[in-house]
Amino acid sequence: MELTDDQIREGLDRLTDWELAPGTPAIRRTVRLPDFPAAIALVDQIAQAAEQAGHHPDIDIRYNTLHLSLCTHAVGALTDKDMALAARIDELVPTA
Repeated sequence: MELTDDQIREGLDRLTDWELAPGTPAIRRTVRLPDFPAAIALVDQIAQAAEQAGHHPDIDIRYNTLHLSLCTHAVGALTDKDMALAARIDELVPTA
């Protein structure tokens, strides 16, 4: 079910560094890692979490920088699945 604007704001308040992507029904986050192997290792962890959730982010890899985007494409909007996977990704991102 599509989230309301209030639910989206509340969800973003609970997440780390996620924001609404302007002009799209998606949330996004950029993660910078020490190097390319670290970025790929995180992508692998995200892929495993996404498979378990049955919900998959869009991932753009630029050397040590990952651009992540979540939207429930079948609905064309944000849903609980997006917020849940974003929270799981937050758990996987190494802290400085």
